[in-house]
Amino acid sequence: MHQLLIHFCALLEHNSIIVALSDSVVFYELLELLHFTGFFLLVGTIAILDLRAMGVASRKQGLAALAKQLFPWMWLGLLLTLASGFLMFAGDATDFALASLFRVKLLVIALAVIVGLIIQWNSARWGRMEAIPFGAKLLAFVSLVLWVGAILAAVEVPALSGVG
Repeated sequence: MHQLLIHFCALLEHNSIIVALSDSVVFYELLELLHFTGFFLLVGTIAILDLRAMGVASRKQGLAALAKQLFPWMWLGLLLTLASGFLMFAGDATDFALASLFRVKLLVIALAVIVGLIIQWNSARWGRMEAIPFGAKLLAFVSLVLWVGAILAAVEVPALSGVG
């Protein structure tokens, strides 16, 4: 399996379109701008919703109404982040795939997205309750911790592995 992944990564990073995009400083900077914008949009909307679920922020607005407003922006942020992240990954795919911290970052992000989906699926129900259940507040806290962990891992990937 490991060899198959390395082979796929090598094919990806030697793709003529990926090579052309990776060699363009302007395009790479635009990708980084899109990546950070998408990530700020994603994590910012999630943080607002999680803090509301925990009862810390936006108390005057119901959880369900706030979730309805923020989820489209959250998904747009995720789409921008994934698309730009894939293109940045593709240029150094083999190095990224071999960096264990990068794989940890992807795992933490996957867990955070799963928790986010659980929150999205339940926010309308929780919003109709007289009080938000403790389990929902705990899940919102876990979501925040996972996103902070993803940010910290993302910052450390280039610092510790030299990739990116």
